[in-house]
Amino acid sequence: MDSHVAEITGENGISHQPSDGLVAGIRRILRPLVRLLIARSLTFPWAANLLRAVYVEIALREFPVAGKRQTDSRITLLTGVHRKDVKRLRAQRRDTARPPRGASLGTQLIARWTGLPEYRDEQGAPRPLARLATAGEEHSFESLVRSLNTDIRPRVVLDEWLRLGLVTLDEADRVCLEARAFIPRQGSEAMAYFFGRNLHDHIAAAAHNLLGEPPPFLDRSVNYNHLTPESVAELSELARRRAMEVLQELNARALELQQRDGHGPTASWRFNLGVYLFREDQTPTDESSDEPK
Repeated sequence: MDSHVAEITGENGISHQPSDGLVAGIRRILRPLVRLLIARSLTFPWAANLLRAVYVEIALREFPVAGKRQTDSRITLLTGVHRKDVKRLRAQRRDTARPPRGASLGTQLIARWTGLPEYRDEQGAPRPLARLATAGEEHSFESLVRSLNTDIRPRVVLDEWLRLGLVTLDEADRVCLEARAFIPRQGSEAMAYFFGRNLHDHIAAAAHNLLGEPPPFLDRSVNYNHLTPESVAELSELARRRAMEVLQELNARALELQQRDGHGPTASWRFNLGVYLFREDQTPTDESSDEPK
């Protein structure tokens, strides 16, 4: 047990130590997050203030007492956050994270282009689209953009996508979707948004399962060590190819269901299936800790 881990006092006043396994799991989750924070010059006091606010937010939202008002004293008891900080944080307005407008529109456009039958070829790949609706094609890049947004001109979207390398124009003036369109631009606001959303969903699913809340979420992985770089490269390529097949199949079906469900009274649920790949060299170094990353 880490000597720096203090006892936790629960709502019933009973002190207890978290299990070694839980502490080790939380430390492992925090390592890459802290690495990102340090790389972005975000210090511990900044992170501590943010964590304090999130503690109060979750206690208020997720741990109410039926028929009773959530008092500052109770939030302090649940979280350990000082009552004066609880009062200050409760008075602050919390904004729900929303995707940047360009990211939201771009994601929907790519989802339609890769998911709707009219925009795919016989092999199921996104087919090149005539740039203009007047080019004699029933479906064009212009009509694709206008099907989702009438405020932004299709030419503006095309110019931006050409600049980012998400699409190219072929010799027939058709717009061709590039593979990099599936990955947000490095360091962009879109990548930051999906970083938060996807990791939130994965951790939320794993925490749901760890707490034993029914029904369990799918949370599986394939993990092997003692492999050569060549073997890892082969597995990585296989994983990317098969994962894209599954994601494209789900995308197509999800679009069909979304159009069928429309905006009905029960159409308020969200679905997210994520796929991740990680690899690292585990050769011991002098600076390596005894605990694995």
